[in-house]
Amino acid sequence: MTIPKSFSKEIIIFHGRTAPEKATLVGYGAIIENLQLPMPMPSVLSLISEKRRSYQTEEWVVYSSRNAFEDSFYKHLVFALKYEGLNLLFFKKLFDCLSEEDVLALLQIEPTGQYSRKIWFLYEWLMAKQLAIPDLSIKNYVPLVDELLQFGIGDGVNSPRHRIINNLPGTHDFCPLIRKTSKLEQYIASDLLLQNDRYLKGIHRDILLRTSAFLMLKDSKASFTIEGESPKSKRTARWAKAIGQAGAIELSKEELLRLQQVVIENERFIQMGLRKTGGFVGEHDRITGEPIPDHISARWQDVEQLVDGMLSTYNLQMKSEFSAVISAAAIAFGFVFIHPFEDGNGRIHRYLIHHILAKKRFTQQGIIFPVSASILNHIDDYRKVLESYSQSLLDFIEWTETKKHNVEVQNETIDFYRYFDATKQAEFLYDCVNDTIQNIIPDEINYLIKYDEFKRYLDDDFEMPDNTVSLLIKFLEQNNGKLSKRAREKEFTLLSDNEVEEIEKNYELIMTN
Repeated sequence: MTIPKSFSKEIIIFHGRTAPEKATLVGYGAIIENLQLPMPMPSVLSLISEKRRSYQTEEWVVYSSRNAFEDSFYKHLVFALKYEGLNLLFFKKLFDCLSEEDVLALLQIEPTGQYSRKIWFLYEWLMAKQLAIPDLSIKNYVPLVDELLQFGIGDGVNSPRHRIINNLPGTHDFCPLIRKTSKLEQYIASDLLLQNDRYLKGIHRDILLRTSAFLMLKDSKASFTIEGESPKSKRTARWAKAIGQAGAIELSKEELLRLQQVVIENERFIQMGLRKTGGFVGEHDRITGEPIPDHISARWQDVEQLVDGMLSTYNLQMKSEFSAVISAAAIAFGFVFIHPFEDGNGRIHRYLIHHILAKKRFTQQGIIFPVSASILNHIDDYRKVLESYSQSLLDFIEWTETKKHNVEVQNETIDFYRYFDATKQAEFLYDCVNDTIQNIIPDEINYLIKYDEFKRYLDDDFEMPDNTVSLLIKFLEQNNGKLSKRAREKEFTLLSDNEVEEIEKNYELIMTN
């Protein structure tokens, strides 16, 4: 490849994005554009302003003119590593385009500099080949992942050859990275786990157990609803039972296959196990049947390698102090992007969130964390966070239509599914976790406490059996606290008008305040 001498480019409109001011594009964005690397642009791009001010928007980080640097390939790489963090997909696509001679020449500019060492390590790690460079003998080690910028594994492994601490939170075959945004930092500082524990410690265990039982069922129903399904209660209960076991059974390929069998009720028309055909999420043209993909799954030939990589990364993160929510986002969303099964991927993806939160002891009171219920409450945001990954890849995946109107991917795409930025997914998941702690669990507990108080009133004054109490409350809930004429004439004909009026008043007093 011929490497341009100049990379900087002054922009105002770039790939459909409007910059906050006319400024110079630098770092990853500038290199991807100049070398035409076959990959999406990062979700956040860097600019250097002509003015002496720095600020950030959702899609841009604008640096002061004081940050200006020599406009060369190497200096843009150094800037990217220093300020934008690691982008494994970028480096893999870059190294696919460069010759070994190009890389060796690049590394000779600052042979023992920390950024040269990082590039050297990344080349040998990503390409699985060793360059003709002797091992370093200098003393100091530098971490590969800058933990001021991204989440890394705390107990990284030293690489004496490069004098690098490999603190990547994943393996060669699956390693999503997550940036340390102000939103994520605030969530971590607020210690949601501690907040949750303090709240639950004041609740009677009987209420907790009943809340957990209800939330398991609620979460199961929500997970099916997200997929546009309304299953029979038996199937919902079966999946709720599986959710209740999250964290108890070790995650493995066999366990994923078992979970698929629990999800899929009728196997007659589904090929069970890892996919042996292409996969996509989307629609078909009504007339031609041609696929209209919103998401294209990993090539079926790559699925087993990706799943093995995901499980290895899961094991690595479980052994470390890696954040439970950050880990859940990386693993669970990685799973659904790969889409390893013909059907059941969405529900197992959300099960993985449960599993990792439980395994990392995010919930310690024996109560199910109904994250699917919160996802359902924020379904538009959920779709956006899935599309933020999927839509960006569609232009880089070459596919043809099969005879059965499926997709068959023609180019190499495995890197898109093992090296991706999961920051948006992590922020979304933290939003759902926060919503669950602040609203969903307290609302259900408060409901049960009020339910018990109203039930005691009915027991004391009317001596109603439990099933009658349940039916009465159901009717009152359905009719805004009033007993309908039909219910008064049929199921509750024995109640007088005065008694009905008294019950409705107490319902409003107890249940709605």
